[in-house]
Amino acid sequence: MKDQKTKDWILRFVKGMFIGSGFILPGVSGGALAAVFGIYERIISFLAHLTKNFKENVLFFIPVGLGGVTGVFLLSFVVSFLLGTYETPILWFFVGCIIGTVPSLWKEAGKKGRNNADVIVMIITFIVGLIFLAFGEKLFHGAVDQNFFTWMIAGFLIGLGMIVPGLSPSNFLVYMGMYKAMADGFKDGNLGVIVPLAIGGLVCVLGLSKVMDFIFQKSYAKLFHFILGIVFASTIMIVPKGYSGFGIGGYLACVLLTIGGALLGWWMSNLEEKYLPDEEKEEEVY
Repeated sequence: MKDQKTKDWILRFVKGMFIGSGFILPGVSGGALAAVFGIYERIISFLAHLTKNFKENVLFFIPVGLGGVTGVFLLSFVVSFLLGTYETPILWFFVGCIIGTVPSLWKEAGKKGRNNADVIVMIITFIVGLIFLAFGEKLFHGAVDQNFFTWMIAGFLIGLGMIVPGLSPSNFLVYMGMYKAMADGFKDGNLGVIVPLAIGGLVCVLGLSKVMDFIFQKSYAKLFHFILGIVFASTIMIVPKGYSGFGIGGYLACVLLTIGGALLGWWMSNLEEKYLPDEEKEEEVY
């Protein structure tokens, strides 16, 4: 039992690191990763009802939070190098990770029932999300002044990436010309960047979590199929398009990293199912 609890703690820490990566990696959504790793709904429920099962939830989310912070700060040191030097293979790895977790997310979306209307919601969301993400750069093109207020806005967008799975806040920060400064701020421990980011993120998450929790209670299946549509759209948007100078080795690396990412995502999803308490294992209803 103790060994299982230790494995579960480590698993949640690793998931937290992946979720944290969604706040700093362009094209990756922290909320979507939380959803595919099976803890998004619990996060929203906890934030919407802070006093309900407070101790139990805090103990559950401690490794997730520690992993998230670790992921953000570790990635701030390597993200510029990896994406600058090996952008295409690294993005294929993240595509693979998302692909590997899709079966688990599909099962989660249908565990309380699935009908044609839910699938239609997913398809419409996918199409609209793809159009929005494709033209998003034009909406947010150009750099903005970097001050306490604009960093709070950036923090609000990062929080929105948790509340709305599939939305990648880093994409918008890239469009706004604030991404590199944010990564440098984390790396250097610049409180002038970190503090307003944290304030904006907390305001967004605490302010909108009750809304998302209400929707979950009223229309679980449609919300999760909405999430699926956005996840599919955002995944397509991060598929690399530039292969200039690639040889056989480069293409092989992309294939292997995609497969490796898919296996990692599938493995982590199966671990989630393995260690889920029996009372939470609900059969999917078709």
